[in-house]
Amino acid sequence: MKNDIKCLPIEDTTINCNPLFKKKSNFNLWKSLHSIWDIYVKKLLADPNELQVWQKVDRYGNIYWQAYDPATGKSFSSGSQADVCMWIEQLYRY
Repeated sequence: MKNDIKCLPIEDTTINCNPLFKKKSNFNLWKSLHSIWDIYVKKLLADPNELQVWQKVDRYGNIYWQAYDPATGKSFSSGSQADVCMWIEQLYRY
């Protein structure tokens, strides 16, 4: 019995553009789109009257916290998470 299987020649894979760069670019694109979609869904589902607390980074790399209460219109900013927690407790203390 004769074996008719033939191997195809290997194609030259030296192309001007780097395939690893394409994969990384596609990954970054999908990661960015996912991040945008995630933010959009969170904003869409968020209760507009709910207390909002988030962490930010200034241009010098310092991390700080911000809080906003839409019910009272008051806001607070501090470099300490504990300070923000105390502000929230005082805000809702009767």
